Amino acid sequence: MSQAAENPAAIEARIHRRRESLRGTLEEIGVRVHPSTIVGDAKARAAASVDRTVGGFREKLTHEDGSYRMGRIIPLAMAVVVVGLLVTSSRSSEAERPKGRRRNR
Repeated sequence: MSQAAENPAAIEARIHRRRESLRGTLEEIGVRVHPSTIVGDAKARAAASVDRTVGGFREKLTHEDGSYRMGRIIPLAMAVVVVGLLVTSSRSSEAERPKGRRRNR
């Protein structure tokens, strides 16, 4: 049936359906670009990334039964202690250094 042969009621019904479809699309776009939605999506992505990282790290440090892999934990703990000592000693040596006087110009 050609458009010229359609009756006014059919045309109005088609226009009404299109308007409803557009209204739904615009509401969906409004929800997607709302700041709280954007922030929530960003938080969810960040949390998922942290979960993947922590899960991978935990997987490397534990056996399948949940017990710790001491062969990997002990060297890691030693590295953390060494780095902590280096940071502490560098801060204490900075505090002990005499501060130079500034010349008045």
